[in-house]
This record gives sequence, structure tokens and C-alpha cells, in this order.
Amino acid sequence: MHAIEIRETGGPEVQLYVEKPDPEAPGEGQILVELAAAGVNFIDLYRREGRYPLPVPCIPGEEGSGTVLAVGLGVTRFEPGDRVAWTTVLGSYAERLLVPEDKAIVVPDGLDLRTAGGVLVHGMTAHFLAHDSYPAREGETVLVHAAAGGVGLLLTQLLKRRGVRVIGTVSTEEKEKLARANGADEVLRYTETEDLAAEVRRLTDGKGVHAVYDGVGAATFDASLASLRMRGTLVLFGGASGAVPPVDVMRLLWGGSLTLTRPYLEHFRATVEEFERRAGEVFAGLLDGTLTFTVSGTYPLPEAHRAHTDLAARRTSGKLLLVPEADHG
Repeated sequence: MHAIEIRETGGPEVQLYVEKPDPEAPGEGQILVELAAAGVNFIDLYRREGRYPLPVPCIPGEEGSGTVLAVGLGVTRFEPGDRVAWTTVLGSYAERLLVPEDKAIVVPDGLDLRTAGGVLVHGMTAHFLAHDSYPAREGETVLVHAAAGGVGLLLTQLLKRRGVRVIGTVSTEEKEKLARANGADEVLRYTETEDLAAEVRRLTDGKGVHAVYDGVGAATFDASLASLRMRGTLVLFGGASGAVPPVDVMRLLWGGSLTLTRPYLEHFRATVEEFERRAGEVFAGLLDGTLTFTVSGTYPLPEAHRAHTDLAARRTSGKLLLVPEADHG
């Protein structure tokens, strides 16, 4: 089989397209899967760069979908031929891989595998942000950074379903149109807004927003805090622009008894039951049309370096996928 291999951390170029032995037969609690699509996520970039721990050499990637080829002892939820998707499984940038049973879920009929291979991380992240990290209520106003990104688009849709007013931030006119098409009530462009927090306060009669969902990190953190109203909540769920430096907690006091939380997807799918419920609600939304999901780029597996470059440069909106070279097109 072919796979991407990283032998040292670094830039996109450290991802090598290599031939590897096929995985061994699945062990107890494992399934052997043939890849249909692997999702490209910012955590893949963080691991490749060395920001998050990564055992090298290794095959990167943590999300994907495919068809079950074989199951190991004790596996009860899957059988050969099942269409499945998974998250947090290192080694997903490969044509075949072993997936722990508790990290996978059956893809329902009517949902194509490529969509399933890219929606779980973004969809479940948007789900826990809207339902758990800060469950915004009808009539509240929130700020969503990178509103035309993979998480931002789904998060905006989930919030609008609950009657929440959404102010989104984007970088280009094209992304502004996409954010508005997905429900954003107001859209601010980073590139044209000198004082983001002042603009947010102008749009909220000087009060600020109830919550900020910030996956950008270093470049937006200060403006996010300054955009909150008294007792507001900053949900910092990523660092696309870089990690936020250490924070003086007194800033939360002086900002108006603010709350700062740093959630992580794995903690919000801690059991099989929670995983199936959260993923199942995302799948159901896609199937009944109450959620739409955008795949903005599909790359052959050998071009993982290009997918990472495009994602880091924020030249894309929606989700990027890697697919086996023979299936590209």
C-alpha cells in the first residue's frame, strides 16, 4: 500500500509519499479499513510542526472514512463490507489502516463516504461548541472567528437553528458571501477592520457579545476578550494563527468577570455512546438538509504537502480531503 510518512517534524515537505507493507490482520478490538478519504485538519499541521507530540517516524492524519475489509476478535459493532468513518486515529493518511473499534462509526445509507470522511472532526467540534462549551440561547449574540472555515460554517448553522445572532469574521469577499449564505447575520473582514472589538461593540450597542468561538488563536485572542460583554465566555478551541501566549488571569476580572475555556474534541466524545450520539446528530442534519457541509478541496494522497500548505495559508474554505491516488478526480 501507499501512505504518507513523516520521519522528522517540520514544514509540509517532510511528508513523504512512500510504499509500506499492508497492515497485519486486525487484532482484538480492531477493524482493517480501505481508505476512501482522509480529512485534513489543523491538528495534523500542529503535529507535523512539532507543536503537538508526534512519534516519528509515523503515518500522520487522524480522520477518515472507508470500507471494512476484516474485523478482529471481539468486534461486535462492525463486519466486513460496512462503510465507516473515524476520528483520532493516527495513521489515517494511508490506503489501508487498522482502526480501533471504539473510534469508528457506521456511515448511514444516503451519505457518501467522502463527506463522512471529512465531516466528523469539524461537525462534532461545532456540535460540542454550540451545545456544551457555550450553549448559546435564543436571542443572544455571539462572535464566530473564521466563519467561512470548516468548523465556522457548521457552527454558524447550528447556532442559527437555535435563534442566535451570529457575527462572523472572514478574510475575503468570497468568504464573506459564503459565511452569509450559511446564516451569519453580520460579517467583518480582518483585512478591512482596524479595531475588531470596536466594530463588534458597535454592532451590539456597546455591550459586546455573549460568547466568542475562537479557533484562530494568537492573532485574534486579544480582540476576542475585548469583544465580550460582562460575564461573557471566550471559547478558545484552536490556534490556526499560532498558540496563545500565557495569559494573566486577572485580565478575566478586569474584562468583566469573563470565562475562558480551552476545549478539545476527544474530551467531548469520551465514550462510544457519546461519540455515536454526537456524530449521529451531525449525520442526521446532513441527511435531512438542516446542515450543509462544504468540501472545498480534494487532493490525491501524494499531494498532502500541498493540502497542508493551502490550509495553513487559509486559502480555502470548508474542508480539505486526501484520497487514494487511483480514486482522485
